[in-house]
Amino acid sequence: MSDITIVDIAKQAGVSIKTVSRVINREEGVGPETRARVEDLVAKLGYRPNVSARSLSSRRSYLIGVVFMRVGAYHYVGEVQVGAMRACRRAGYHMVIEQVDDLGQGRGPTFGEALKAGRFDGLVLTPPVCDDPEILAIIEAQGLAYVRVAPGRDFGRSPYVFMDDQQAAHDMTARLWDLGHRRIGFIDGPADHGSARRRREGYMTAMAERGARVRPEWIAGGDFMPLSGLEAGDRLLALSEPPTAIFAANDAMALGVLSAASKRGVSVPGELTVVGFDDGPLAESSWPSLTTVHQPIAEMAEAAAEMLIEGFGDPRFRNRTAARQLDYHLVERGSSSRPAS
Repeated sequence: MSDITIVDIAKQAGVSIKTVSRVINREEGVGPETRARVEDLVAKLGYRPNVSARSLSSRRSYLIGVVFMRVGAYHYVGEVQVGAMRACRRAGYHMVIEQVDDLGQGRGPTFGEALKAGRFDGLVLTPPVCDDPEILAIIEAQGLAYVRVAPGRDFGRSPYVFMDDQQAAHDMTARLWDLGHRRIGFIDGPADHGSARRRREGYMTAMAERGARVRPEWIAGGDFMPLSGLEAGDRLLALSEPPTAIFAANDAMALGVLSAASKRGVSVPGELTVVGFDDGPLAESSWPSLTTVHQPIAEMAEAAAEMLIEGFGDPRFRNRTAARQLDYHLVERGSSSRPAS
């Protein structure tokens, strides 16, 4: 059906070419029944608009930018790309990846210039970019629509998609407690990352609810990368009374803890339970396989791109504060068990 054109769609739907164009471009001025009829025909006939032609005939570029601060967390970045791309393809948009330099590195003007050059119709912002006030100010100054993934503050500033990181971390900590662990260590994520902060709060809340005093040395700093997990795990295991369980704020650091335990000859899960957060591919293929929190990364990115595209043509979009919450669940594998007696 590659030869299907907008003229064919208009003829079969019994509407004008302009009406079909408005439906495809998600513009206002089309009744719900007509819109549904045109959308059904587009799907049935497999019509795919030509992005270049559409951009020439409208004020849009049909480009969605997905913005990251760093691309070191390869699983997270990959899942976000997969999810956002699914939504873009369905709607006839193309996705472009933009990376912002680390905070404090003079990236303001460079980022603003990149936005102008990119001619984006809108942006999907990932953490911690989505919480940076300078970045948001640059975007808003250019009048670009944006949707944030897992923001940590200013929730009324834009539409956003999230999962309850705090409750998920709380539930994982409670599960470790139910297994019999009392000395539960925690490896934190980057200080500028809202999700990392919420996961630490979930851990602290669960421990406090059970009357446990968290010793300062039980919390080790990390940066969501495997090496930081290895180093943090090494410090925790070197304590005179090491934890019987270590909860890392993401899977990459948890895999680093597995390496630290192997280096020290500590059996997992016989002598140490290790759990993570994300449920990426390596969680299932590591040895032992990793108990973790399944985070719907791709689904959140897909929902964010959908919200963004659905908002085009709606003058209320930039002032709308809609939010979509997605579910998580615990995945128990071979790296967790009851503590050794």
